[in-house]
Amino acid sequence: MVEGMIWLTGSVIALSVGSFITVIAYRLPQRILDPNSTLSLSWPRSHCPGCKTPLRLRDNIPLLSWLWLRGKCHACQRPIGWRYPAIEASTAVISLLLTALLPHNVMLLFSLLLIWSLLALSLTDVEYQLLPDALTLPLLWLGLLLHAFDLLAGSLADAVFGAALGYALLWIFANGYRCLRGTDALGMGDAKLLAALGAWLGWQMLPLVLLISTTSGLCYALTAKLIFNRSLGRAIPLGPWLSLAGAWLYLRELL
Repeated sequence: MVEGMIWLTGSVIALSVGSFITVIAYRLPQRILDPNSTLSLSWPRSHCPGCKTPLRLRDNIPLLSWLWLRGKCHACQRPIGWRYPAIEASTAVISLLLTALLPHNVMLLFSLLLIWSLLALSLTDVEYQLLPDALTLPLLWLGLLLHAFDLLAGSLADAVFGAALGYALLWIFANGYRCLRGTDALGMGDAKLLAALGAWLGWQMLPLVLLISTTSGLCYALTAKLIFNRSLGRAIPLGPWLSLAGAWLYLRELL
């Protein structure tokens, strides 16, 4: 009975985190794109994207409200996108799975913070081609701090070098490509994300991160071409693939 209540509470928390991630993925890029915007993570209240009617308390329960309202706004009956409950449900499933597999210690919390941050970064990159400093830089510093307190495998020197090397590799590639082709291939957000992953994983893992992420991105592009006839020249966000590679390598070391 007690264990069941613990898992139920964990599910509610995970769904709430998923709901907050959807807020971050929408509002944070909007603030970056429009610095004069009054939009913040807490203001205005959650509202219908169509008629702008604020959500009632019972309409703001993660996942359950969307199911109860059958995916429609209570005021205008306009459909509400499925991605909101999908992100909430995915966050809950991933969080509960990690809770079941990882030891119940302080590193479980930090592992969840890493995965939640990478999920938020992936969503913002897919939607807006942005990897906000407000997410990448705290992730970088947290990785370094965890190494400083010997909570992650490897030395602090490996983490510092990993952060520096991760940023330098993509900075050199991005600037070299710009000089040769006269156009941008990568943003510095990708470099900062790789630096953050270097801080968590150490410099030794960076070649694998790049190999897995670029191979995954290429496979995605080819699949999209074959199935949806999507142009191979269309830009592909690198952030989700870096996040996927980093998360997989990090969890592989823990499990």
